[in-house]
Amino acid sequence: MKYATRPVAWLVLEDGTTFKGLAIGKIGTTRGEICFNTGMTGYQEIYTDPSYFGQIIVNTNAHIGNYGISNLEQESGTVKFSGLVCKSFSDIHSRFAADGSLQQYFEQNNIVGISDVDTREIVRHIRSKGGMNAIISSEITDVEALKVEVKLIPSMKGLELSSKVSTAEAYEIGGEQYSKKVAVLDLGIKTSILSNMTDRGVLCKVFPAKTTFVEMQQWNPDGYFISNGPGDPAVTAYAIDTVKEILAADKPLFGICLGHQILAEANGVPTFKMHHGHRGLNHPVKNLISGKSEITSQNHGFAVDADSLANHPKVEITHINLNDNTIEGIRIKDKKAFSVQYHPESSPGPHDSRYLFDQFVASLN
Repeated sequence: MKYATRPVAWLVLEDGTTFKGLAIGKIGTTRGEICFNTGMTGYQEIYTDPSYFGQIIVNTNAHIGNYGISNLEQESGTVKFSGLVCKSFSDIHSRFAADGSLQQYFEQNNIVGISDVDTREIVRHIRSKGGMNAIISSEITDVEALKVEVKLIPSMKGLELSSKVSTAEAYEIGGEQYSKKVAVLDLGIKTSILSNMTDRGVLCKVFPAKTTFVEMQQWNPDGYFISNGPGDPAVTAYAIDTVKEILAADKPLFGICLGHQILAEANGVPTFKMHHGHRGLNHPVKNLISGKSEITSQNHGFAVDADSLANHPKVEITHINLNDNTIEGIRIKDKKAFSVQYHPESSPGPHDSRYLFDQFVASLN
């Protein structure tokens, strides 16, 4: 619907900070961990990225909704995030290829949001105080009640969420004529990651998150891929065990984002919850092997512990973040196994890092 006058909405943070704005999307109440994304475009791809499951997104770009939505720009079958915070929200859109407005899209997908708030102030608050839970409501006007309710939201630390967004049944994507086969452990995979595989002549079979190595092995793949996804890697024990078995079988393996963290955990390297995470399209990363830098697309609130890698006998650091020196890539010294923290498929984002898919496919020989 298009509001003649938008109802009031409230954003209440876990520390009691409140913001008054106007309702967008569905009238209702939503909860989750608040985070911010600095991307200037690609909002629909962000909203359908399963890695955002359970999170409220603050879009730092001033205008959201002005180019509508397209059915071709989905990164998964449904919207995955919990709610939206933005400065200026557009009811109308202007793009020839659009299939509808963002307002209609939110209503159809039961997304509650708030606009006309100072997103710069909110982001500065998160950067200062750290990531925290939040609640958005356009139906509850009692702010004190919202302050009580926000305290009841569980922390992202300790949450296993991949099984909630993973496929329920295994499926294949790509042609049977393709010469290479990759078993994909779906912890919250994006469509564009699979496209980058099939574009390189790889037949993929996507398995549910809790599939065992033995079950995937029966398909006789040439290699294994561990996807991105939401939640705390340290408690995703089933995936850690599966990766340990893949490594023991000495099979090629590539992990992205959560898959990167799972590979680290499988080698005894702990992960930790970051102060406020990395989410955006312009994070600079240095490849320590080639010496080259790349601009990357990122979405993560956990990271691999750098101190534990300092003298690790089996794990080598391959990439670092040039903003804060966090670990962005590792490889296992005696295996064809590597991973990166960022999203080389970059949908949305720059394509500097797509060479990693070439490296993985080459390792399948």
